[in-house]
Amino acid sequence: MDKANSFGFSTVPNIVCELGAAKRLGPLVSQHFPTARRALIVTDAGFLRTGLLQGPIDSLTRSGLSVTICSDVVADPPEAVVLKAAEEARKNGTDIVVGIGGGSSMDVAKLIAVLVQADQPLSSMYGIGNVKGTRIPLVQVPTTAGTGSEVTPIAIVTTGETTKMGVVSPQLYADLAILDAELTLGLPAMVTAATGIDAMVHAIEAFTTLHKKNPVSDMLALRALALLWENLPKVCVNGRDVGARQAILLGATLAGQAFANAPVAAVHALAYPIGGIFHVPHGLSNSLVLPHVLRFNARDASNHYAELAAVVAPHDSGSVEARSNALVEAMELLAKRVGIETRLSQVGIVEADLDRLADDAMLQTRLLGNNPREVSRSDARAIYAAAL
Repeated sequence: MDKANSFGFSTVPNIVCELGAAKRLGPLVSQHFPTARRALIVTDAGFLRTGLLQGPIDSLTRSGLSVTICSDVVADPPEAVVLKAAEEARKNGTDIVVGIGGGSSMDVAKLIAVLVQADQPLSSMYGIGNVKGTRIPLVQVPTTAGTGSEVTPIAIVTTGETTKMGVVSPQLYADLAILDAELTLGLPAMVTAATGIDAMVHAIEAFTTLHKKNPVSDMLALRALALLWENLPKVCVNGRDVGARQAILLGATLAGQAFANAPVAAVHALAYPIGGIFHVPHGLSNSLVLPHVLRFNARDASNHYAELAAVVAPHDSGSVEARSNALVEAMELLAKRVGIETRLSQVGIVEADLDRLADDAMLQTRLLGNNPREVSRSDARAIYAAAL
């Protein structure tokens, strides 16, 4: 049998993509979870301060739900935040969790929904497929167009000073994802740019992954890349362009669906230490190493890169190698166009840091195993050096 015709694909069962949909959160929750009464909204202090949460809260209360808010989420959330929030949710009798925020808020929401009724400690859930039992209902509402966490079964937690662990399990898929660009209108241009490129990395890596690449994830990745490529520069120029914002929000979700099934690889493996050690935002960490990983992979992935180049550099023709190179150049140019940092040195990384980064990157075996070309420690260090 053709390998491409033998695959599995899973995703969130319900997605609502509509401007203003978050203000209908109450009716949507009542429709999908008629017995839910006590909602916990998981968010971060920054988003809480925007005032954009009031519409969803009012909608839930009008539909007869009581609402409590956990706004303790920080970037790269530590275990302690997750455990404290889960304990509070248990005490309050929470019967539905709503993540409203960026990837960190949605990741914490996933774990709370599992931990509320689990006998299992969080520490035993790390890894792939280690969550036992079920969870309470879970709704995800992204406020950035980047992580795709609203449609992935993955939650990343900071477990030590700089170390991150992932929980990957089907129980972490939400029941409902709501895509409403009104919630992204306050996002600064630099954050919009970095998170948008993060979503593009998800699409590129899903399309080129060594394991589990399949026709459905390919289709999603290509459409995601097209939506993001066309609309991200528009939004970085005019942050109030709601049509373009809705398009990149959809693009990020499609990319999330793609990489949830066809997993990411070396770009993410090399980005994690940058975020963990130097506290560089995840999207920017990915963007900083992206062109250099693409160049490294081109020897083994040029055919796939040439296909992707048709989306971002449609007028480039010529050999497979030339079109593959056009993809790399297009992504480098995009980072410059949207105005984010393009060198590791611009975020405080120096030559003396490269060995530690390379050592940490090699620990990301789950991700490196998906890369189209094998990455040695010396390869990783050379990629960092090229990005310096």
